[in-house]
Amino acid sequence: MPEEGPGFSLELGEDLTRTRDWLHEFAESVIRPAAAEWDEREETPWPVLEEAAKIGLYSLDFYAQQYFEPSGLGIPVAFEELFWGDAGIAMALVGSSLAALAVVANGTPEQVGEWCPQMFGGPGDVKLGAFCSSEPDAGSDVGAIRTRAVYDSAADEWVLNGVKTWATNGGIANVHVIVASLDPSLGSRGQATFIVPPGTVGLSMGQKFRKHGIRASHTAEVVLADVRVPGRCLLGGAERLEERLARVREGGRGGEQAAMKTFEASRPGVAAMAVGIARAAAEYAAEYSRIRVQFGRPIGQNQAVAFMLADMHASVDAARLLVWRAAWMARQGKAFSHAEGSMSKLVAGETAVRVTEQAIQILGGNGYTRDFPVERWHRDAKIFTIFEGTSEIQRLIIGRAVTGLEVR
Repeated sequence: MPEEGPGFSLELGEDLTRTRDWLHEFAESVIRPAAAEWDEREETPWPVLEEAAKIGLYSLDFYAQQYFEPSGLGIPVAFEELFWGDAGIAMALVGSSLAALAVVANGTPEQVGEWCPQMFGGPGDVKLGAFCSSEPDAGSDVGAIRTRAVYDSAADEWVLNGVKTWATNGGIANVHVIVASLDPSLGSRGQATFIVPPGTVGLSMGQKFRKHGIRASHTAEVVLADVRVPGRCLLGGAERLEERLARVREGGRGGEQAAMKTFEASRPGVAAMAVGIARAAAEYAAEYSRIRVQFGRPIGQNQAVAFMLADMHASVDAARLLVWRAAWMARQGKAFSHAEGSMSKLVAGETAVRVTEQAIQILGGNGYTRDFPVERWHRDAKIFTIFEGTSEIQRLIIGRAVTGLEVR
């Protein structure tokens, strides 16, 4: 009989509870006080990253410990607390982990050991990683990626050309992880992922985007002009790539596509980010309803407000349960047979948008001003119905899973 993994529990273990409380204290004392400033500046919050590095929060070790936490809830718990603090700063803190996850998901142990530490650095020498998949004409349609990778056998180098967009830390990262096409005729099955080491000639930052929300997180284009990287920078290695392409060309399955493998692994974590924002708004609105007096009584005594708060808090808890289920399943190696990862992302993202809007409604005119944080949280929430798979794409994936049909 195969050995069973840890059973599912709604109670966090002692270690994870301590980690949650530690992160909450950092979010409350360091992240929240800095949130409005860095949202206005629209710049990477380097001082906050440095403070996080000093205590071991911004580090490969920390994210590895959460990623391999036995219950699977390490990353969701951590991300919920950080994004409860502020989504823009939190995205700056966790953006490198997506690039690291791409290496872990697609690379060899040697590649993980060489490149992942260079995405974080340490106190006094903070570094960044960037995962670059989307392109101007290839967002939801990952198969339309045009960035090309051509192998120069004489030099044992890969030559990359193209433009990536919507890249967190793009152009300012120390290590870039690039999804490129080797054989466009094969669509997404003809793609591979590459490491671009620090200081590589030909990689530059294009447009830096001025965004609606998560403005403390750097998002930009990455331009690749005859970028040459050593053969060892192909994630997974040449032998594995050649075997996969041979299977595909013979009509067989190519295995999971690199970008999709990264996104599927990250979906419960991304959903947890949205839960953190929604929880922040629900808690803030509830507290406001207790202290805001109109017509001689706290507004929370009005049924219209109390019912809205009831729906908000129930929705947050429901979204969290979907996230925890998906994260637990992924850690135990259970297949997402009903697209449980996409379910968590869909529900959490749309919950965050709805709950933050309801928080603004409860605060009224105050909620619409930048003197109160709910308007920022509403701006931050919207991205969770768009990036790493739009709500429509999540519904497509879920629809295919539950019908068994090729929904288009």
